[in-house]
Amino acid sequence: MATGHADPRRRERILAATLDHIADEGVAGVSHRKIATRAAVPLGSMTYHFTGIDDLLREAFTLFADHIEVVFERHLEDADSQEQAREAVTDLIHALSEGPRRDLVLTQELYTLAARRPEYRELTQAWMRRSRRLLERHFDADTSRQLDALIEGMTLHRALDGAPHGRELTRRAVERITTAVA
Repeated sequence: MATGHADPRRRERILAATLDHIADEGVAGVSHRKIATRAAVPLGSMTYHFTGIDDLLREAFTLFADHIEVVFERHLEDADSQEQAREAVTDLIHALSEGPRRDLVLTQELYTLAARRPEYRELTQAWMRRSRRLLERHFDADTSRQLDALIEGMTLHRALDGAPHGRELTRRAVERITTAVA
C-alpha cells in the first residue's frame, strides 16, 4: 500500500471506512482515531484531508447519497412507459429493502443526524431533490414527491418487518399513487 502523497486513494479509503464504521457502530462512534485505524492510514491523514468530523461526515454521507442515486437511476433508466416506471419503482423498493443492510442503516443514521442538525438536513434535502428529479422523468412533481416518500417508508417497513409484505402489495401501493383519480 502506498503512503503519503503517493497514495492517491487514501481520501477514498477514509470515506469508505467512515461509512463502514457508521454502519457498524453509528455516527456517535465516529472519531478521527477510529476511522484512521479502520482505513489503515496515519492519524494525521484525517486532518490533512478533512477539516473536522463534520466535514468527514458530510463528505461520507454525500458519497453514500451518490451511491443511492445510482441505484435509483439503474432501476428507472430503462422505463419507457408509465407501467414500466411503476414496475421499476416496485423493483426499487424491493431491491432497497432486500439489499445490503448497511445501506438501510446508513440511510437511517443520516436521517437521524438530519433531524437534529440543519446542515445535514440540507444534505438530505438535496438527496430528495435528486431522487424526485429521477422520478419526474416518469411522473409529475406531486406524484414524484409521494412516490419518494412511499419508497422510503415501504423500504424501511419491509426491511424491519419480521414478515415483510410481498411484491403485490408494493405494486398496488405504487399504482394507487401513480394513477390519476378523475
